Amino acid sequence: MESRRLKLHEILVEILGADHVYFQPPENVKLEYPAIVYSRKQISNRFADNLVYKQNFTYQITVIDYDPDSAITAKISTIINCSYQNSYIADGLNHDVFNLIV
Repeated sequence: MESRRLKLHEILVEILGADHVYFQPPENVKLEYPAIVYSRKQISNRFADNLVYKQNFTYQITVIDYDPDSAITAKISTIINCSYQNSYIADGLNHDVFNLIV
């Protein structure tokens, strides 16, 4: 599980082009923008003979940027198994939310 998340982290850092990628950041962490914040949302198990034989992890990814037409959002949207969920504005920043199954 951890190696999937770490590989995802590397991909997100590469897309952003900076280290402002945060996994489940605590409230006391000051984010630098533009940023990507992500967290685990769901684990889906497939069973055979009452045993788990496959797991899919879903991560919620939020792109936070001053630019409403962020190139980062466009890049995230092209990742395989990534689906756009919604967008909103908070504190003058644009938030675009995606779900990604890995």
